[in-house]
Amino acid sequence: MSNRILERGKRRAANDDLPLAHPGRMKRAAGARAVFDKKTIALVYDFDGTLSPRPMQEYTFLPKIGEDPKAFWAEANRLAREHAADPLITYMHLMYKKAKARGVRIDREDLVALGRRVELFPGVTEWFDAIGEYVKIRSETNGVTLRHYLISSGLTEIIEGTPIYRHFHNVFASEYWFDAYDLPYPKRVITDTGKTQYLFRINKGVEDLRESINQHMPEEKRPIPFSNMIYFGDGETDVPSMAVMRKNGGHAIAVYPPGKSKANCVELFKAGRIDFFAAADYRRGSDLFRRTCLLIDRILADVRVQEEVWRVTREVKKGK
Repeated sequence: MSNRILERGKRRAANDDLPLAHPGRMKRAAGARAVFDKKTIALVYDFDGTLSPRPMQEYTFLPKIGEDPKAFWAEANRLAREHAADPLITYMHLMYKKAKARGVRIDREDLVALGRRVELFPGVTEWFDAIGEYVKIRSETNGVTLRHYLISSGLTEIIEGTPIYRHFHNVFASEYWFDAYDLPYPKRVITDTGKTQYLFRINKGVEDLRESINQHMPEEKRPIPFSNMIYFGDGETDVPSMAVMRKNGGHAIAVYPPGKSKANCVELFKAGRIDFFAAADYRRGSDLFRRTCLLIDRILADVRVQEEVWRVTREVKKGK
């Protein structure tokens, strides 16, 4: 999977208005003048409960193996508690253990195909183009790039089968080994706190999972400042990511199912974990669309100010 992520990142970076080279420094092509390069905006999403009403496995994998979702999650949580095991590793193991017990063989291609059945909240499929159009219209500086990222404890293989997969610059999600054992084994597990690693990968431009992000990188060299990022989540499992985002100058929005309780979101707002909350209605004109656009306007304004400061600083250094 890391190779696929690397290649996808290279292809998409090649098509970006501002490809990543040495972030934070003046960018100068051969024979061209230097330009300000902090113009990439990143929208980062959780999946289950944020873009989709229920865990993706409930639409796909569990029905295929004849499991009741409520009973399955209760069993997975019980096993994790009894054995002091990681809940995510436990559920990934239990799913395939039950599939094998029922004689159901599911490989990578099967999971990708199952992704087509995942339900999405209203407007999600149109959201990416609509937000892209808004940024294009509102941007008053040349070269502003919008990227969408997904960080999920769900399964990469299922996500690849959804109609929105193509919109993501990169996807960081849990994944299986399919060729290492007779019973597929977890290859990558992304926990609630583990999600924060990927926020820093986006921030530092280190999206190849084979590369470490532990080496110090000065803020001015990071390609996507946290202040240019918005995180979308739905509840307690997203608190670590929201906290990291807000602590580092970024933004966060919490969503709740339309027509259902927003109590969790209200508590997150009171605690200062998020900028806004709204029903998970991604259609134009919704509170979510409008409040996201307000944050994008703030980011674009900050980019313009920073670019002007950069220009004035260069003039001062040249003695003009």
